[in-house]
Amino acid sequence: MKSLFLGTTAAALIFAGSAAMAQTKIEGGTDANMVLLPKFLGILVFDQAHEGAQEAHAELKNGGELLFVGPTPENSVAGQIELMTTAATQGQAAVMLSNNAGDQVAPAAKAAQEAGTHVVTWDSPIPSGEGEDVFVAQVDFGSIGTVMAEMAHSILNGEGEMAILSASPDAANQNAWIAALEEALKEDKYQGIKLVDTVYGNDQSEMSYNRALGLVDKHPNLGLIMSPTTVGIQATAKAMQDEGLCDQIKVSGLGLPSEMVSYTMNGCAPEFALWDFRDLGYLTYYTAYAIATGQIEPELGASFTAGRMGDYAIEEDPGRKGAKRILMGDFTVYNKDNVEAAAK
Repeated sequence: MKSLFLGTTAAALIFAGSAAMAQTKIEGGTDANMVLLPKFLGILVFDQAHEGAQEAHAELKNGGELLFVGPTPENSVAGQIELMTTAATQGQAAVMLSNNAGDQVAPAAKAAQEAGTHVVTWDSPIPSGEGEDVFVAQVDFGSIGTVMAEMAHSILNGEGEMAILSASPDAANQNAWIAALEEALKEDKYQGIKLVDTVYGNDQSEMSYNRALGLVDKHPNLGLIMSPTTVGIQATAKAMQDEGLCDQIKVSGLGLPSEMVSYTMNGCAPEFALWDFRDLGYLTYYTAYAIATGQIEPELGASFTAGRMGDYAIEEDPGRKGAKRILMGDFTVYNKDNVEAAAK
């Protein structure tokens, strides 16, 4: 399997001006009610993150309740803000948020903190970092741009037009990845690749499908659609397949092997990448539980052992001044050589 490690591992972190704090082994058995709040319900990767959180919940013998709640796709922004507010009024020990509301959720998150509820973001942070204890980052956001640029270069043989089909305009993770891709494309190696458009499918299959076809109609020389969202990439690949366009327009981005295997094997999506959402849910739960039970403080240099996943530490988030993150680390680029095995 072709794995790419992005960024610095927590075990090798160097903290400027101060030594790293002692490693903390997280002890279970303390009751803490916690909420896992995805962007919205009905998406397989969020279900997988829930599975990882459930694993950690059982492993730590938390007698408190783990709630998995989320809004509908159509009401994601307002719904997340409402659920964050509700969690605070219910006295939840921690909310684990995959943010789809940009900085609009920050006031509710800050109010939750003031009420004693810890806020740990995962997958997608609060852009300003306000109202957030720490962000559990799946990979280094800046490096995602380079990986997408590399996949585009490989698929287009270094030259051609590319468009982006993203999730929602308010998704902080998507926006950071797109900005990183745009920055990477400025390098000499990628001068032959032209980014011609960016559209949004709001992580809804039908809308993403139609947006992909709209890109085809608008850009007759389009060679690649890059979709950094599991819903978008699958919908785009299906659209290209249904229209018989796989030979003309390729698809890449971030997707699940189980959903993308047929499109990779038939050449529609020659390469795509992703990380393990079960691991992300597991690590996020460990982080939130450790903070909520007072075993670690959400401070730079705080380090702990997250069960089967090993040692992690809190560091500065290079993409958000003043914010903090825990870096999970690596992901895999899938192609015909490894996608079938990963899809099983």
